[in-house]
Amino acid sequence: MPKATHESPDSSVRGHLELLVLASLSATPSHGYALIESLQQLSGGAFELAEGSLYPVLHKLEHTGLVRSAWDRESGRRRRIYRITSAGRRELEERCRRWRVIRDAVDAVLSAVADAGGDLPRTKTRLEASGG
Repeated sequence: MPKATHESPDSSVRGHLELLVLASLSATPSHGYALIESLQQLSGGAFELAEGSLYPVLHKLEHTGLVRSAWDRESGRRRRIYRITSAGRRELEERCRRWRVIRDAVDAVLSAVADAGGDLPRTKTRLEASGG
């Protein structure tokens, strides 16, 4: 019998880290460590990212023109501050749209399986939760 795997929240975010970084930068420009702290706080502690997983994403986003960076002195320390670009905002909008489609589809499958007697805990879909 296959062994059950327990995926940690931060490992499951890997495929969506670019989306989360763009979203965070859309609120305020930031340096890398502050982004890590922000994502951890906003996720209620679910995402504990290592610098080694964040910086390659920031470099990729910068290389593709979705963010730009500049050196700045904050509290006397020289840090690279990242800002989302106009192209990054457009990309963020599209990625949010795609995420919502995926999220709603997963909710629909899980709800249908639970309704059919599958061994899943029953949770409300976003539509049900909003009263729709």
